[in-house]
Amino acid sequence: MCFFLLFSNHKTRRKSVQDNEKYSLNLFSLTFLVLIHILAIGAFLPENFSWGAVWLFFFLYWLTASVGICLGFHRLLTHRSLVLPRYLERLVVLCGVLACENGPVKWVAQHRMHHKGSDTIKDPHNAGKGFWWAHFGWMCYRHEEFDHSEVIEKSAADIYEDAFFRALDHPMVVIGIQALLGEILLSIGGWPWVFWGIFLRLVVVWHATWLVNSAAHYFGYQNFDTGDLSTNCWWVGLLAWGEGWHNNHHALPRSARHGLRWFEIDMTWWLICILKKWRIATRVHTARLAS
Repeated sequence: MCFFLLFSNHKTRRKSVQDNEKYSLNLFSLTFLVLIHILAIGAFLPENFSWGAVWLFFFLYWLTASVGICLGFHRLLTHRSLVLPRYLERLVVLCGVLACENGPVKWVAQHRMHHKGSDTIKDPHNAGKGFWWAHFGWMCYRHEEFDHSEVIEKSAADIYEDAFFRALDHPMVVIGIQALLGEILLSIGGWPWVFWGIFLRLVVVWHATWLVNSAAHYFGYQNFDTGDLSTNCWWVGLLAWGEGWHNNHHALPRSARHGLRWFEIDMTWWLICILKKWRIATRVHTARLAS
């Protein structure tokens, strides 16, 4: 706790209007999240350890979090910060589906809602309702607006109109693709690969993403006065592959580059630079911090 306080921006939290009547418990989501966390503990049993499994964990952590979520779902689909060839766009989005954070349509829609009403009752993971609500709690409930199919389709109309992305948005498809990966890993490396490459990896990827919603609205500093609680949090920046420079992102959401100062490490931006140099990524939107 002392560590967190040292990096707090000490801003007064906004008091949110209570809108509890709009929520209902999402037992499916809650059960799934708890189950995966319990199964992840199995990775630390002696019989499930192997160096191959550890290296697999780090590779899939990068592939699903940085490539799939940060580059694919976030900077590519949500904010249209760059353009990739259609085949690569689909591969990158498939990597995002392997993070099991919903399909591309719902993920994009709810993130756009977050930007539109950041830290207000119009924000699906409103940090004004508390750290743990923004981190985890909001996913355990259905909201009559944030989870309504018509609202989601409208908020991500450009994504929804693509039949490939629509197909990937069904929860059973998301879980089915994960199960297929699990079968492949089991056949190659046995249960150690499954526990490290599926269960533990999912938990780490989830918390890295969730920390952007929670810690990057509580701890750190601001380069911009964005009118919300978004902050730049260095340790979230590292864990979430550059997404922790969240205040920069809220100020300049179209920018493919989130880390604007020399010390703001943005590993997803490094990947985009490589793709741009190879002329694979085009129309890359960038911003710099004014001196």
